[in-house]
Formats: sequence, structure tokens, C-alpha cells
Amino acid sequence: AIVLCIVIFAIGVTMKRYDIKYMLLIAITLAFSVVRQVIPLCTTISLINGSSDMVKKNVLVRKLAAVEMLGSASVICIGKTGTLSEGKMTMVKMFAGGVSYTVEGNSFDPTAGCIRRMEAEVEAAGDMAVKSSLLAALLCCKTTLSKGRHAETGEERYEPEGNSSEAPIVEVARKIGLLEDVRQDYSRVLEIPFSSSRKMVLTVTDVAGRSELCPGGMPIEAGTKYLTVCKGAPNFILESCAEQLMEDGSVQLMSEEARAEVLRVVDAYSSMGLLVLAIATRCMPELPFLVDDKDVTIDHKFQVCRSGLRLVGLVASIDSDRDGVPESVELARGAGIRVVMMTGDCLKTAVAIARNVNILQKHDDEELTAVDCARLRPGMDYLPSPEMDALTSSTCVFAQAQPEDKLEILKSLQRQGLVTAMIGDGVNDAPALNQANIGVA
Repeated sequence: AIVLCIVIFAIGVTMKRYDIKYMLLIAITLAFSVVRQVIPLCTTISLINGSSDMVKKNVLVRKLAAVEMLGSASVICIGKTGTLSEGKMTMVKMFAGGVSYTVEGNSFDPTAGCIRRMEAEVEAAGDMAVKSSLLAALLCCKTTLSKGRHAETGEERYEPEGNSSEAPIVEVARKIGLLEDVRQDYSRVLEIPFSSSRKMVLTVTDVAGRSELCPGGMPIEAGTKYLTVCKGAPNFILESCAEQLMEDGSVQLMSEEARAEVLRVVDAYSSMGLLVLAIATRCMPELPFLVDDKDVTIDHKFQVCRSGLRLVGLVASIDSDRDGVPESVELARGAGIRVVMMTGDCLKTAVAIARNVNILQKHDDEELTAVDCARLRPGMDYLPSPEMDALTSSTCVFAQAQPEDKLEILKSLQRQGLVTAMIGDGVNDAPALNQANIGVA
């Protein structure tokens, strides 16, 4: 065996097709492989070397077998926020009182930029609908913005603490003089947090004795004691809207034409790759339940409070792509690895982002390669396995994805004999990370 290895080494060097170091490595590997008991040792050493190389690139490997599995991955499933994108959102558009606005300024710097009407290019910080939309959204937020010094650069800058989708609301509210402290003037009596099924946050605030939401804000009907505020996915909130706040403070019934117009604005913003949130309110003289009554479920409170809403406005923010993502997607495609994006965003936003990062190419048909996850579960149950597999085999973008959807998508891909890798950074990615052959968190 040793003689054979020496011969192979000599032939390789003589042919001058490989350098001496490479042929020496080949010869030593062949020598060890002759002895079966040494093969596991050689494999382990190789995997350890691979893990060491990955640590140098800030990748921690929990199981050595994952290093070997990485080389055989055929599909990479990726969550969007914080993975494909930076997770640092900046508000760039608003729609309030039937008027479209542009938001200017730097990310998380409330001292820079302003809000302007799109058609007139005039500052609109004092517009009633703008103040009402941002204050109502603030009443539905927990995020704060504070100034600190960056650990590496020493530069002073504003940093948000809390939900990334709420950060641009807090920052732009400051641009028009609404600080987070204003929330202390409004007593919150109920909060129903966001969930993948509700698609919105709901709060109930005590506004007894107020005739307007804030100085220069929308009027509050006489006898109102509580104000419900909903902030979340536009299509879910619009389903519950019965009226709409107008520019002059009046209220208009939400007709089918008015609803269609708002949805056109949502689609226009989504097609630009923006995350769109709707803000809606409801004035209530009394709550139809006791807040502390444990016999009343959260779902019941949610259903009661969110009915008959009034649309106040829309806010649209951009989440910039991470540097190097488009190039990484192209490298994976060149290696024969399919890249699939699973996101909670609406379909138009998901498609726009997928095109920006090269997951969808110019020649890809959106009708075939991008789907809303509602198609996976047209009824209460998911599609039968053959239909599910047929759908996931050609789809690269899954929008409005819930944690259960991501899990079913991975199961479907695995039924097709594919080795799956899942990359995610949120709690909603945990079931999928556990199901995947390779979980990268």
C-alpha cells in the first residue's frame, strides 16, 4: 500500500499537473484510507478543520455532522428580516387622510429630514392626519429611541430599542415633535400583542375628557372614554374598517371604491419593496367586558375591539438588503443550490425584495415562482402531500408565511429527497430550524 502511494505521488509530480503539496496530501490520504479503522479519524479531523475555518468567519458549529451536511445541501430556505435584510427600517412614505406624503431624512436620526406632501412638496408636519396617524401608531408601540455612542467608532448616534418595524414610527414621530414620553399622558388599559394569526397589535387607551387626540389632531366624539388602536397588516385591518379619516378631520364611510383606492396605494408601496403598516382607531364609550375578567379570552376581546374601525393612515418603510446578499445567492445558484425565501410580508413586497437580491431572476414568472401561503391551506387543512410537493417544487418565494407554513414547506421539500438548510433569526423560525437537515440561526 505504501509503495502504491509512493508511485501515485511520483506519477502526479512527474506529470506536473499538480504541485508537490497537493500530491503529498493525496498520497497520505490514500495511505490512511487503506486501514479502515483510520477512516473515521481522518473524517473527524477534516470536519474539525472545516469547523475551525468557519469560526474564523464568525460561524459557530454546534454539531460536526452539520459541516459534512452543508456540502450536500440542495435547498437553502431563508427568512427575510435580519437575514436577507439588515433589520433596520426607515420610513419613506405615508398615506393619511387620503393624502400621500414623502418622508425625508437619515435612518434613526429624528433631527434630520421632514415630511412633505407629494403633490405640493411642502412640509406637512402640522397636518392633522399626519399627527393623528403617528400619535395613534405611537400609542400602539413600545419601542424607544435614545442617543448613545457607538462601541467601535465612538460616533454618537440614535439607536432604537424594541421592535424593528416600530423604530421608524418613533423616529418620524419625533420629527414632528411627538416624543415617546407623550405615551405617559395616555393610560393604556389593554394590550393584545402581535401574532402570526392576528397580524396586528391592538391597544386600548383611556382618552376620557379629550375632544381631540392631541392638539391639532383628529376630533374625538363626545362621550368617548376609550380609544382602540390597531397597527398591522393592511389587508387584515381594512377588513374591519367601516370608515376612513379624511384630510379635514371629517369621517367618510369606507365604501368598496374607497377600500379599493387604499389597496391600490398599498400595492404601489409594496411593489417598491416597502413594508406597509395600517393604523386604524375606534372610539368607544365603554368596554363591553371587564379588562381584568379572566373568563373573557384574549381572542374574544380582540374580536370585539377591532370591529368597526376607522382607517387613519398607512406608513411604509424600507429595510435595506444586507451587503453581499445578491452575490451570495448567485454563488449558491452556480453551485446548484436552490434558494427559497419565506417571509411574513405581503406577496408584492416579497416579490420586489426577491428580485432585488436575485432570488427571482428577470425571466422568472411570478405566477409560478411566488405564492401567498394562503394557497398552501385553502381550507382549514394544508394541501395533500402530492399537491403540496408539486407547488413547492417550483416556488422560490413564499409570502405571508406563518411558522406552521415554514414547517410544512420544509417537510414537503424533504419528501422530494432534497437536503434542506434553514436560515433564520426569529422565534417564528424555530420550528423550521428544528425540522431542517441543517439549521443556521
